[in-house]
Amino acid sequence: MDAAAAFSLRMQAATQTELADLIRYYCAEASAAEQVQLAEWARTLCRQHYGTKIYFRGLIEFSSYCRNNCYYCGLRRDNTRASRYRLSDAAILACCQEGYQIGFRTFVLQSGEDPYYSDARLCSLVSDIKKRYPDCAVTLSVGERPYDSYQRLLEAGADRYLLRHETADAAHYQQLHPPELSLEQRQQCLHHLKQLGYQVGAGFMVDSPGQTDATLAQDFIFLRELQPHMIGIGPFIPHGDTPFARHPRPTANRTLILLSLLRIMLPKVLLPATTALATIDEQGRTKGFLAGANVVMPNLSPAKHRSAYAIYDHKLSTGLEAAEHVQELARRITALGLTPNFSRGDYVDCCTAKE
Repeated sequence: MDAAAAFSLRMQAATQTELADLIRYYCAEASAAEQVQLAEWARTLCRQHYGTKIYFRGLIEFSSYCRNNCYYCGLRRDNTRASRYRLSDAAILACCQEGYQIGFRTFVLQSGEDPYYSDARLCSLVSDIKKRYPDCAVTLSVGERPYDSYQRLLEAGADRYLLRHETADAAHYQQLHPPELSLEQRQQCLHHLKQLGYQVGAGFMVDSPGQTDATLAQDFIFLRELQPHMIGIGPFIPHGDTPFARHPRPTANRTLILLSLLRIMLPKVLLPATTALATIDEQGRTKGFLAGANVVMPNLSPAKHRSAYAIYDHKLSTGLEAAEHVQELARRITALGLTPNFSRGDYVDCCTAKE
């Protein structure tokens, strides 16, 4: 057994205390050479399941309205300075058409928890997209909804669902969210999504207020038990119109190490190099791929609305983050010895009969 596989088995069997110690060691004590070795192990395990492919998804941020009041998010209900918009169905379909012509075969529809989008409205939209583009996957990221709602959206044609759990520590969850939101409800939603048969994504912010090595270890335990198909993590970046406005901006390094550790613990997971990582570090995308990430989600939203989807300050939405520059991003990925891939890019063990 090689070193990467041995370390993977170690992480899959580790207790919460052992995981906290591993996280602490690699983030605070390991040498640069040890951190490089960790990233190499992560890339080795990723290649065993996905080769050198980096999967492209087209991101459509279709509503900046949100009923929630999360303490970290610029779209929070009480932020009266936020710019609010909703894309019409026609505008969303135009984004899909543009993305399809570029080559995308996965569309990620993301919004705040906007009450305007009833099941009927969302199901109609998803169904329309699937009728027009039957060879494409539709991923939804629209927050907490009842079981029946998730079921209806699945029946309408949705394939995947992204719902970050943000933290698996209940006390930490309450530090980040108002009293009406609970970790128990968030985790129940994720379990419902898995039970229904979605390809499911969870994840968390790195260096969020109150996060410790111990809470991160709980995240790893939760993810190991949930076995999601995707995990999205990125550095916490404060927004000036939230209660955490004065929280310091982190560096990218901790996120990169955690990307590698997650890849090693769950070798088959689809792992994005997030916009937040690219926002905090000009080379964040590249470093993310070299740390074990294998997904990128360029922004397909109409240019005039991109800056309004401000979940944190200075969020990138142009340049290499924008779908219109996808060929340059693909060129840079190729230069790393990796392979841009515009297919559906399903989780390696998932049945792709829908294709």
